[in-house]
Amino acid sequence: MNAEWFKISLAEWSLHRSIFGGTIDPLDFPVVARQTYDIGAVEYVNSCILPFDSYVKALKKRAEGEGVESLLIMVDEAGRLGDVNAALRRDAVERHKRWLDYAQLLGCKAIRVNARSEGSAEEQLKLMADGLRQLCEEAYARGLNVLVENHGGFSSHGDWVAKLMQTTNHPRAGTLPDFGNWYPDDEYGGPPRVEGVEATSYYDRYQGIDEMMPFAKGVSAKSYAFDAEGNETSVDYERMIKIVQSHHFTGYIGVEYEGAAHSEEEGIRATKALLEKLRAHTAE
Repeated sequence: MNAEWFKISLAEWSLHRSIFGGTIDPLDFPVVARQTYDIGAVEYVNSCILPFDSYVKALKKRAEGEGVESLLIMVDEAGRLGDVNAALRRDAVERHKRWLDYAQLLGCKAIRVNARSEGSAEEQLKLMADGLRQLCEEAYARGLNVLVENHGGFSSHGDWVAKLMQTTNHPRAGTLPDFGNWYPDDEYGGPPRVEGVEATSYYDRYQGIDEMMPFAKGVSAKSYAFDAEGNETSVDYERMIKIVQSHHFTGYIGVEYEGAAHSEEEGIRATKALLEKLRAHTAE
């Protein structure tokens, strides 16, 4: 097997505290990825991008100047693609189209969206598949993919996301499995929280990754904290990487540090080092 059977990217959310705090200019994100972390591919967050062509062109120039590949834009707060109101579903598609255009301008391969809806699991599945299919048609015209991440509500249930992919049945629809985010979240119409049950243990994260991987066009390596040996303390990364590998995945795995136990720089470096270690180990 290739010693580098997957490639490593950097998710902009790993630096959100520095960006929102004014320490890092989001235009410099590709520069920081390359010069500080020696990472040659990035995943943007739409809340860090000013919605103007001139801004996106400047961001593209920075990335190209560093030889950094732009992979995707994570899109939040752009309407509910699974809204019960058909007109609002269409409005959400229209609002997401702006980010498809910016992703195309940046040279990305995809945007990441959220599965937001309401009602029963079956009702949300039907509604979300309709909105997602509409958006995938727009993405198809631009040569892009639309990825659904486990990110609250029923999307934090791997079996539900797999059914969403099968129901949507579009070549431009895919998943972005995240090592974290396996929790119920009734704010987005998902199952209610269970008294006395840890949110992070509500849905088995390893089962969820396994269920989403057949449709994966990227993977997000969420991390929170590390022990003295460099192991992530809440996620069995070795087990996760072996699950990813079992699905013959050869794309990008994105570093997404979200913890408070270490600085952003420490967390990013630790996540990258662990991925590199496991990549070498699993290639043997």
